[in-house]
Amino acid sequence: MNIAAVSGEAKSEADNLDCIHCGLCLAVCPTYLHLGNEADSPRGRIYLMDALKEGRVASSSENFHKHMHLCLECRACETACPSGVRFSIMMNDARAVIREQRRFSAIERVVRRIVFAKAMSNRRFLRFGFAALRLYQMSGLQALVHASGILRLFPATLATMESLLPVIPRRSSYSLPERVTGTGRLGVAFFEGCIMPELFGPTQEATLRVLERNGVVVCLPRHQTCCGALHIHEGEMEKALDLARRNIDAFEADGADFIATNAAGCGAMLKEYGLLLKDDPAYAERALAFSHRVKDISEFLDMLEISGGMGRLELKVTYDDPCHLLHAQGIRSAPRNLLRRIPGIEFIELPDSDRCCGSAGIYNIMQPALAGQILADKISNIERTGASVVATGNPGCLLQIDAGLRARKLPVRVVHPIELLDEAYRRGSPADASPR
Repeated sequence: MNIAAVSGEAKSEADNLDCIHCGLCLAVCPTYLHLGNEADSPRGRIYLMDALKEGRVASSSENFHKHMHLCLECRACETACPSGVRFSIMMNDARAVIREQRRFSAIERVVRRIVFAKAMSNRRFLRFGFAALRLYQMSGLQALVHASGILRLFPATLATMESLLPVIPRRSSYSLPERVTGTGRLGVAFFEGCIMPELFGPTQEATLRVLERNGVVVCLPRHQTCCGALHIHEGEMEKALDLARRNIDAFEADGADFIATNAAGCGAMLKEYGLLLKDDPAYAERALAFSHRVKDISEFLDMLEISGGMGRLELKVTYDDPCHLLHAQGIRSAPRNLLRRIPGIEFIELPDSDRCCGSAGIYNIMQPALAGQILADKISNIERTGASVVATGNPGCLLQIDAGLRARKLPVRVVHPIELLDEAYRRGSPADASPR
């Protein structure tokens, strides 16, 4: 099997031919900058994909696997590319080929089944897992594990996952209608995601309060599921397609003008359903209509020209661009505009804010050494700003940056921008809010 077999000969050939091998992507590629290896640059990986199609490299080659999986899929190369090469599509296709050809060990098969077939697409299973983690923390068992040093006896992957765990908050318990009906007001269907309700309950609640404060009616389609981003990045193409179809079905009767999400990675994936399902006769048009309705929460609120009535927050704040908000969705100014509207905030630009933090889905778990090097650069830049708060709009980035700050023992708080807006509104006076 070759790359073209996964996504169609015409698309793959066109994407490859668009690359003029100018090398502008090298200057922004985190793996090339850290490793200095041409094969670990977008241009080098395209050479390898071409070699695979031409039969000069076998899809079973461990060397091919290595260079494909070292890519963060941060998509900075797409922003830099003068030819508009859709590198992420090519990378997803390459990983799907690897997934088709690779023989996984028994342990790998079990882990992949738990993660991709169960946890990320079954809400009850995921909820049970996080309930167990809450018990692990609240019971004192986590403190005992750390004090004993027993984690050193376990695989490095498990230790890395444990080190990234934040304090797991209570689960959100907001109650919303399943659809918007007959209000005459702007309506939004809220895409929860799978990780956000479990690890970032307060962020979810803050998002809903800010939307309500701005006169937006919010609904919550009950049968929504995981966006499928992690699946497609790990070559689980068929599962990603299934999840996309399930979400389209879930949101078609919501009655809302837009679909809003506060997770950049989810938003990027949802906006690409039209491309993902373009060859599916039953879903092609529906997927395109779905994708056109999707807005990141910062994009949506910036479009609204949000109401006043905010109290002052005397904070020094910097902002880190999530890769899948900046490079995948092209959104840079909206979150900065919102932060600058909060009274009292001193906004400080973060050096290299467009560089990946090393989270990249589960990259920080699968490639902890390189992810750690990339994170170290990010934390050093944050420290140089002198900010007391760093804002970013993606769950993986929030977890990764928080872990890096904790490791350095830096007194910097990591928040989603929506949380600062919510805090400012709650300190302000409702009477001061501009009517909508």
